[in-house]
Amino acid sequence: MNSTTQITTQEGKRISKRLINHWKHKFEVAETETDSKIFMPTATVTLTPQQQYLGVLIENQQDDVQHLEQVVIDHLNRMAQQEFNVEWTHN
Repeated sequence: MNSTTQITTQEGKRISKRLINHWKHKFEVAETETDSKIFMPTATVTLTPQQQYLGVLIENQQDDVQHLEQVVIDHLNRMAQQEFNVEWTHN
């Protein structure tokens, strides 16, 4: 099951970079000009910074996506040093 959300922020690039640096010691990561990917054992998280928001896509191989959504948003909150309220879309 995939989950997506858009976090309203003008600091998407900075937040994305901080999370990649934080998790690169634990997971394989990849960065391009347009996005960053974190390869977890059962999921891939793609962060796509835009001018007004940070796009987040979780491609999860398991059904329990809510736990991973919470882990990702908790880490993004910590990297941004603020609390984001997000709504996840599942597909």
